[in-house]
Amino acid sequence: MPNLHTENGNLYLQAGTTHRAVAVLGEVLWDLFDHSRRLGGAPLNFAANAARLGHSALLISAVGNDSLGEEAAEAIQALGLTTAFLQRTSRFPTGAARVQMGPGDQNRFMIERPAAYDAVCISDRDLEQLISHAPVWLYYGTLFASTPAGEAALCRLSNAVPAAMRFYDLNLRPDCWSSALVTRLMRNADVVKLNEEELACVQELTGLPCSTETFCREGANHYNWQAVCVTLGARGCAVLAHGDYVESEGHVVDVADTVGAGDAFAAAFMHGLVSEWPVTEIAAFANRLGALVASRKGAIPAWTLEEAVAL
Repeated sequence: MPNLHTENGNLYLQAGTTHRAVAVLGEVLWDLFDHSRRLGGAPLNFAANAARLGHSALLISAVGNDSLGEEAAEAIQALGLTTAFLQRTSRFPTGAARVQMGPGDQNRFMIERPAAYDAVCISDRDLEQLISHAPVWLYYGTLFASTPAGEAALCRLSNAVPAAMRFYDLNLRPDCWSSALVTRLMRNADVVKLNEEELACVQELTGLPCSTETFCREGANHYNWQAVCVTLGARGCAVLAHGDYVESEGHVVDVADTVGAGDAFAAAFMHGLVSEWPVTEIAAFANRLGALVASRKGAIPAWTLEEAVAL
């Protein structure tokens, strides 16, 4: 597939593929709306978008031995993702979350637990296979790690790939996080992404400053983050990377569905960091892809690099 590069602040397509392996640990679940359901879960959404950007996304999760699990596995394959690390379990049903739509990226998710992804077990053989792919990134969120077994699995995987950059996307869900857990996960991270509501939570539990730029700089200094991003809904984002800070305006689109837009943003943010773009261009591209996904129905809508460039 074509790759992306930037020149003089402009985004272009070029031949070639990035070919970076990204280990993605976390939930696969069905987003349940009033009259429909769609496959999602932040890690799956992130993995699908990372794969479209040319990365080798290794999704580590589980689905139930039920009809929704079978449908999920087929859909994941159809997205072009490997199911080599997608486990099956009879312990719990395939994950689900009831979605209450809100303004901007302030949707509400009522998580049904326990779910199949809570039964993920990373064996020695799994670790050997993962290590053979030499992942340069490890993506994780709060929901999967909110059980002792989930956090233990994350620690086991993290210790197995010590050279991988840790990307922590907070994605705080009601009753699925604690101050102590979020603090531990932030300390483990090299890169952190959060939205405005999560920013307020982190400021309250850490005492970091209220100013977005000061929060990013002092958070990076305190936790040794190499990059941090705060999404600002339709207003765009604030990004600190390579020691440079920028606030980048969002793109105006007719919003169809904001579920999954933040996960597409996260994948684009990672891609820009991998590509070593200037911070202004990382922020602009992440805004662009997030807006493109928000303009379409579903957490993982179809899109092309040509459309992202043209937006």
